[in-house]
Amino acid sequence: MPLLLSVLLPDVFHRVLAFLRLDDAELVRKLIQAGVIVGLAWGARWLVRGLARRIGHAARADAPGRLTEVERRGATLADLVRSVGGTVAVLAAALMVLDLFINIGPPVAGLGVVGLAISFGAQTLVKDVIAGFFLLLENHYGVGDVVRIAHVEGTVERVTLRSTVLRDGHGVVHFVPNGQVEVVSNLTRQWSRAVVDVGVSYGVDVDRAMQVLREVLREFGSDASWRDRVVGEPTVAGVEALGESRVELRAWVNMVPGAHGDAERELRRRIKNRFGKAGIEIPVPQRMVRMVGDAEPKAATP
Repeated sequence: MPLLLSVLLPDVFHRVLAFLRLDDAELVRKLIQAGVIVGLAWGARWLVRGLARRIGHAARADAPGRLTEVERRGATLADLVRSVGGTVAVLAAALMVLDLFINIGPPVAGLGVVGLAISFGAQTLVKDVIAGFFLLLENHYGVGDVVRIAHVEGTVERVTLRSTVLRDGHGVVHFVPNGQVEVVSNLTRQWSRAVVDVGVSYGVDVDRAMQVLREVLREFGSDASWRDRVVGEPTVAGVEALGESRVELRAWVNMVPGAHGDAERELRRRIKNRFGKAGIEIPVPQRMVRMVGDAEPKAATP
């Protein structure tokens, strides 16, 4: 390689060697060392990726269709190891290769002073990284959790030291800097709750309506397609509110993390069908409008 460069670009090649204070033999030796460093960096990245995969596999449980808390924690740590470990390996290799040809001590010291000056203008970045470290350390949430942070609610797809990536119910991806996470509302820690409010007319026997509601919840909890996801016993809380045109009844079912949304939709479907068969009216809001004007109504003109 040095011989080829000396033939094709003799002036440039000799000027570079003179600048680096190297001869042909020493250049070959340093290029070999650089190749070894690059190879070791590639191997380190491969090991980091393998470690991340092992973390993910070790946390995987025999529960198809849903993520357990251990799996969420494992996926979060695997992403962190993959991103941070790969970055550190590449950066270390680049500095070591550069140090083979030039003394990077004085430039690094100068960059340290410049970095100190830049850090005063990058306080937000530092705040995000520190906040991300404590979020991961204290395990506030992980990949797969449904959370509400910074006025955004969605499923956690990725967590890094810098930011958290959420995808909401409409499929929109939100990138939330960790420094903006002041309050974390984790909707899927250990279990999630499917809450359904249903209104009945004031003329309906509330006790009968609650009995029918209990039957619906009992059938839901014993259904083969749902019982594995139900945690505890379904509950009819009772009368939640007295509205203008309806009596609000509340029921809830504790579900495995992340299954509350599907359970709420299924319960509403079952309640609507069962109340219709039982003759229990779910009222439609009605409004009476009184027209003030002519005593006799006018015929509508075509």
